[in-house]
Amino acid sequence: MRKKVLVISSDHTGHGHKSIAESLSEKIGVNTKIELHVVDGFSLGGKVLSGIGKSYGPITRYSEQLWKMIWHFSALNSFLVDRFIETMIKHKLLTLLDKLKPDLILSIHPNFNGSVINILEKHQLNIPFGTLIADLVNIYPLWADRRADYIISPTEEAKEKCIEFGVPEEKIKVTGFPVRQRFYRESVRTYSKLTGLHFLIMSGGEGVGNMKAIAENLLNNFDCSVSIVAGRNEKLKEQLESSLSLQFGNRVEIFGFVKNIQDLMFIADIAITRGSPNVMFEAIAANLPIVITGALPGQEKDNPLFAEKNNLGVVCNDASHINMVIENLLKNDGEKLKTIIDSQRQFINQNAAKDILEFLVQIETKEYVPVKKLSFAYVANRLKRST
Repeated sequence: MRKKVLVISSDHTGHGHKSIAESLSEKIGVNTKIELHVVDGFSLGGKVLSGIGKSYGPITRYSEQLWKMIWHFSALNSFLVDRFIETMIKHKLLTLLDKLKPDLILSIHPNFNGSVINILEKHQLNIPFGTLIADLVNIYPLWADRRADYIISPTEEAKEKCIEFGVPEEKIKVTGFPVRQRFYRESVRTYSKLTGLHFLIMSGGEGVGNMKAIAENLLNNFDCSVSIVAGRNEKLKEQLESSLSLQFGNRVEIFGFVKNIQDLMFIADIAITRGSPNVMFEAIAANLPIVITGALPGQEKDNPLFAEKNNLGVVCNDASHINMVIENLLKNDGEKLKTIIDSQRQFINQNAAKDILEFLVQIETKEYVPVKKLSFAYVANRLKRST
């Protein structure tokens, strides 16, 4: 009998949560013991909560400082966030649980960890609940609720942070970061050229960062061509087209949101990107050296240092220094580039999604009792206590 797993994800707060859910779903053919049902957690809260989820893109595109304030407020007031989300999603979640009757619940978004656990506890629902962390280093309390039955961590750094927040070590499983299979190269990448380089400039699904200045520096100083992915940021795409295309012609190609980003990664020699965990690990899976030019405050803050520490890429905090960074990568016949390519190949766990599913199979399930019966028992118990 297949084990039903309800996956609570997000369709609009960046693209990373959705990509992780897809990486798990595509492995179901390999692991026939699991049946996944993916839901956008924000949709459970109706129009108000869906609107909050959809605001992530505009906020991170146009006001990083506002996002920083929101992130820190959530970190310091996780209890309030949990209670708010709990109130918003309770009715639809209970209805969904009664219909689906899952054996396990897996959350891959921090807003639905403590909130779902609150609902399960209050309605005495014995459904094992776990979290799959979608960040690398800077996780905050919403990711690390010690009441969870299990926490799946992509890195040792995130695991250590969970332990700092009071999660027992035995509850934490480190698997690596799950990446969709199409990003893995079939052949080993080699580096053999110093001219005619092709750069890929991207910044996650929301298209943030100083792409224009970086592209101009590269095109003016190197024998190269450049592809730029502006993501959902249509205004940025239009600005880049009106300036760069006229100036550099067919040496530059500009895209909006694309569904075949892996193809652009395979033909590129170097990627220049923000420190988004999903984008970073997709590039690592493609065995593409990365130059990280920034990171969102909050959850991405230390991702560039993570990449440098593990020799997965290099950091360039100032667009005016990009030429020097590239020259250092190319010197000595591209010695640094070659070491990055080798390190990426050794670091990535190509079986991370498969390992996660196998771990879920092993989790002991509990007898499921329909929500209506539990709700009735819960209410009766509360009435008894109050008399």
